[in-house]
Amino acid sequence: MIEARGLSKRYGDKLAVNDLSFTVRPGRVTGFLGPNGAGKTTTMRMILGLDRPSAGSVTVNRKPFGELYSAMREVGALLDAKAVHGGRSAYNHLLCLAQTNDIPRSRVDEVIGIVGLEDVAGKRSKGFSLGMSQRLGIAAALLGDPDVLMFDEPVNGLDPEGIRWIRLLMRSLAAEGRTVFVSSHLMSEMENTADHLIVIGRGKLIADCPMAEFTAGGAAQAAVVKTPDAELLAAAVAAAGGTLEREMDGSFTVHGISAERTGALALANGILLHYLAPARVSLEEAFMELTADSVEYQAKTGAQK
Repeated sequence: MIEARGLSKRYGDKLAVNDLSFTVRPGRVTGFLGPNGAGKTTTMRMILGLDRPSAGSVTVNRKPFGELYSAMREVGALLDAKAVHGGRSAYNHLLCLAQTNDIPRSRVDEVIGIVGLEDVAGKRSKGFSLGMSQRLGIAAALLGDPDVLMFDEPVNGLDPEGIRWIRLLMRSLAAEGRTVFVSSHLMSEMENTADHLIVIGRGKLIADCPMAEFTAGGAAQAAVVKTPDAELLAAAVAAAGGTLEREMDGSFTVHGISAERTGALALANGILLHYLAPARVSLEEAFMELTADSVEYQAKTGAQK
């Protein structure tokens, strides 16, 4: 378990992490989301003792990382897949980690098999693709068979088969009762992997809730309808402050108004509805809506004159 309480980090005038409090619990995959510059990597570095908090505290299994007796047996982490001595083979890199952490040599062969690097285990890592480096980094995280695992952008450079593999791996680790904390910008993959979400923006906590609750929050102000009275419904919805959008399948999406209110508007205006349901909002849509005011770097569309 990972617990942060009032965690803050300041670099000069910039407050990178601002009074964060959250708990990452075992038995589920917890996704860590936020726009670029939100403070995700800084937070993960503080969890691992690589950066010292300016205020607050963070513990792993109720202890600061620096007080763990055998850190690699308790915490496995992948923050930078390329942070490897390029002159060493994959096998020797893992063997060095094992020997300095009192981990049996046999475990090196086990994790190489788990990540699928058997054919290149004897090759120098400097020639590895990003995807192969990611697999090597995951192998290092698994080496001590830890209860807590942290991954920062673990699917970078992986092909579709590799992405599916890491998804299943994280789920299986959580099913074993381990704590799995993963940061990623790939929303579609996070939606298929995470059970719970912690979302931050400009260093502050925005959301800490189950995946279903997070996406349902965005769906509260949207509805899908089928009606032969589209013009009447469009007028009623517009008068109530919403919009009506025709979809390719002949249905309509009501934006800005909940399904319940859409039904009430239809009833009040004598509009026939053949179908009415809350709209399903994707994780990406819900995330963009929730973090719109927390994006530090925004690109402008169109040419600037």
